[in-house]
Amino acid sequence: MAVMSTSTVHRVAMISVHTSPLDQPGTGDAGGLNVYVVETARRLAKRGIEVEIFTRRTSAGLAEVAPMAPGVVVRHIDAGPYEGLSKEDLPGQLCAFAAGVMRHVAISPEGHYDLVHSHYWLSGQVGWLAADRWNVPLVHTMHTMARVKNASLAEGDRPEPSGREIGEEQVVRAARWLVANTDAEAHDLITLYDADPSRVRVVPPGVDLEVFTPGSKSAAKEGVGLPSDAEVVLFVGRIQPLKAPDVLVRAVADMLLANPDRRKRLVVPIIGGPSGSGLERPRALQQLARDLGVADVVQFVPPVSRAELAQWYRAADIVAVPSYSESFGLVVLEAQACGAPVVAAAVGGLPTAVGDAGVLVSSHDPAVWSKELAGLLDHERSRLELVDRAVPHAAGFGWEASTDALLGVYENACRGGQGDALTSMLLEDVPAAPIP
Repeated sequence: MAVMSTSTVHRVAMISVHTSPLDQPGTGDAGGLNVYVVETARRLAKRGIEVEIFTRRTSAGLAEVAPMAPGVVVRHIDAGPYEGLSKEDLPGQLCAFAAGVMRHVAISPEGHYDLVHSHYWLSGQVGWLAADRWNVPLVHTMHTMARVKNASLAEGDRPEPSGREIGEEQVVRAARWLVANTDAEAHDLITLYDADPSRVRVVPPGVDLEVFTPGSKSAAKEGVGLPSDAEVVLFVGRIQPLKAPDVLVRAVADMLLANPDRRKRLVVPIIGGPSGSGLERPRALQQLARDLGVADVVQFVPPVSRAELAQWYRAADIVAVPSYSESFGLVVLEAQACGAPVVAAAVGGLPTAVGDAGVLVSSHDPAVWSKELAGLLDHERSRLELVDRAVPHAAGFGWEASTDALLGVYENACRGGQGDALTSMLLEDVPAAPIP
């Protein structure tokens, strides 16, 4: 039940053009951004703040307005054909999307929204226009950035286009506040996009501590259909080169080459669906597993509900996150909240998410990953030490704290305020740099 809000913010327009908060995370373009929008919107509504989320209609069967939670509605906007458009095609539909948003608000009273919060650069382009038209502040969260992704591409992956970089620059200049997930992301905004440090605020994402909780490993293994003595190395995420599931598959092959007896127990579930450039060859990872002779060990599991996902985390002996780039890495916190040790690439926001409760790997060499994974599997005491640290670490990242901090940004934006002492303290040592 919503409480009466004492905030100066009463109604927020969130914009998520390319992916709907109603979509299942783990496939297509649905991922951490979706989780972020859903969790913050729900909690803002519980504080008495109405949230309306604008997203593109992708099916004729979708209602124009879909309630998502008490105080939260999703508004589907027609912009281009319902099917057949990739994320890369959407810049050509931003005008149509913006027009649809404007038509909706034209029948609303002046001052209907207190601010606009856009997610990802495509939404930022629409949010820029909407905020200017409605004379309200624009708060923007990048989630990912082209220049960061292009600096750490997987082999064979295509770079983000220059049009995206230009669009991101424009959104950075237009937004009154930029919300970064970590200090590292704030640094990237400042050094790669020349963002004003006084307009950047670090608000770490969170984890649902009611869904993702510790539990019995043996019961979890039984619940997901795994043998009680299985050694489980779990991957959760969209299947695309950026997430590097191929690094894990190659590492598994190396592990089995070094220790053939491990094949009797090792299980490597990969939970997720093809996304991004991975859609061009949706069965490539399965073929790689066959080519390397590990198809009997690697299991491909479609995206699952959050409750079932928590069971998979509890069943895992290790959760592997080998991504080439991550603005944060919600999978890390979800796994840790369930008591699972994490081995992750030392990139982007992953060091912040992992903290001292996991292992960071400064390489994407499968041989290096093989040694790290095998070493941890062979030393139960080391794993248990990580488990002891994992749950308390994740507990420090609840969505309630994230929403409190985000609401603070909203309040400041509506008052016309600039950076506060916290922002200045976080960023005072980060020099602005020219855009390369």
